[in-house]
Formats: sequence, C-alpha cells, structure tokens
Amino acid sequence: MSQSVQIQAIAEDVYAAPQLTPEAMAAAAEAGFKSVLNNRPDMEGGPDQPTSAAIEAAAQAAGLQYAYLPVQGGYQSPEEIARCAELLKALPRPLLMFCRSGARSTKLYQQAVSLDD
Repeated sequence: MSQSVQIQAIAEDVYAAPQLTPEAMAAAAEAGFKSVLNNRPDMEGGPDQPTSAAIEAAAQAAGLQYAYLPVQGGYQSPEEIARCAELLKALPRPLLMFCRSGARSTKLYQQAVSLDD
C-alpha cells in the first residue's frame, strides 16, 4: 500500500487502518489483502467522506471481499461485537479493517475475539 496509508497489525493476519478511499482498494489487493471490513458509518466525517457503496464497488472490482459493519467510536453494542466475530470467521485473510483512525476497528477486533475466551 502507499506510504500515505498507515496500517497496523492487530493480529497475525488482521490489520487496522484509518479511513480508506475507493482508490485504496486496488492497492490493498496488490498488497495481498483478501478482504476489507469498513467500521465507519457513512457521512460520519461529512459529505467528503467516501460512502460504503463506493468503497464496496471498488473493493469488488479489485477482487476483494467487502463487509460493512458501521459502529460508533465510543461504544460498540454486544450485537455489533457478535457480528464482528462472525465476520472475522467468515472473511478471508489477510483482512484489512478500517474506521476514522483505526482505533475503533482495533477495539472492535479485540472485543470480538474475546468472545471466544
């Protein structure tokens, strides 16, 4: 991926990133990712934020699987955490999760995997 996108490993085959654009989907595929999980609600950042639909179309065009699980930054419900756990089991790896900064996706991942403990 380009130097402008800071991705962080949160597990062996799961990474978190800040807001991604439709244009970043081809680079994600080229970097070896198999799927993308968008955790940022549409329009959270205003009208300049790319929509999930636009990102999904670009992800599919790049050969990536795409899932949309929008969650709030300060709180993820038990249902959202459980849905994330389901997606983590279903989506091919390596997986790239993203939100505004990457922190929300990281927290959501940690909560979802803790359900198996």
